[in-house]
Amino acid sequence: MKARIQENVALSPLTTFGIGGPARYFVRAPVEDAVLEAIRFAVDRNLPIFVLGGGSNLLVADRGFPGLVIRVGITGIEWEMQRDQTIVRAGAGEDWDGLVKSCVDRELAGIECLSGIPGSVGGTPVQNVGAYGQEVSEVLVIVRAYDRKTDSLVELSREDCRFTYRTSLFNTTAKDRYVVLQVTYSLTQNGPPAIRYPEVQREFDSKTANPTLAEVREAVRCIRARKAMLLVEGDPDCRSAGSFFKNPILGESQFAALEAVLPGERVPRYPAAPGKVKTASGWLIERAGFSKGYSVGPAGLSTKHALALVNKGGATAEDVLRLAREIRNRVQEKFGVRLIPEPVFLGFDKEVTTEFFRY
Repeated sequence: MKARIQENVALSPLTTFGIGGPARYFVRAPVEDAVLEAIRFAVDRNLPIFVLGGGSNLLVADRGFPGLVIRVGITGIEWEMQRDQTIVRAGAGEDWDGLVKSCVDRELAGIECLSGIPGSVGGTPVQNVGAYGQEVSEVLVIVRAYDRKTDSLVELSREDCRFTYRTSLFNTTAKDRYVVLQVTYSLTQNGPPAIRYPEVQREFDSKTANPTLAEVREAVRCIRARKAMLLVEGDPDCRSAGSFFKNPILGESQFAALEAVLPGERVPRYPAAPGKVKTASGWLIERAGFSKGYSVGPAGLSTKHALALVNKGGATAEDVLRLAREIRNRVQEKFGVRLIPEPVFLGFDKEVTTEFFRY
């Protein structure tokens, strides 16, 4: 075994929420062979498997997880120039924001607006990570993964991954089938930064010169910091999983009904698929009466952003779910919009996951 299997390892320190019970078995896998050996260990014992990245988009049940947690630690970055593009291959265990910085430093455009997002490279295709007008799916080329169904290493193209808003093959139709080992992106050499999102545009309103990739990266990190969406040591607002609810994607008629419920209000509206409108969960949460800093015991909303549920200190997973239910129910009662969580729920009963992730 190239990596040691440990027993009853606390998961809460490995998550940004700082919540949850232990893993029955746990392994850190620094190379592909260690990942495969760990999976075979679990298969031989009929254990459920969970692949842990940076722990930034995860809520662990108070009782923990009864199977094997694999922390993929495969690192290494390869750079290959192809005309005006650079192909970037990164191990699934690489720090995501560190990769973004390296790309921006090399004047490679395509992921600068995804700066400051915590977690590892391996998680980016699973959630189709996106922010401020960019999504990983726009630049992803190949995902190298282990296919548990066929017991083989595979390479999946962008089309194979079936990306939509915050979803992919990996967290929908083929959930738990693949273990991401490496991700390949194609970025534009000396390309212009993306300044599509209003918040990013406002950061440069008073400037006449075109912003650089580095300036856009810094602007995005500043925006995230103001919302407590940038991990800062010692900041209690950062004990969260970031945005707890996805931004709703509504049909045109449903969006019109929402506007009718809020006469005189300018309901946030963002581009989505044809015939669809994306609106803002945080805005709806505040309009439903939940102010920043609202609390239910040790769980509360961030003092900087109503979309982040935080562990104020000593919160349990049940505390977070209690607050999430209150928010979800009131938003649905007032506006007819059902909020769906963004974090992964680990170790919960099927009834709980069905309740929260039912569209």
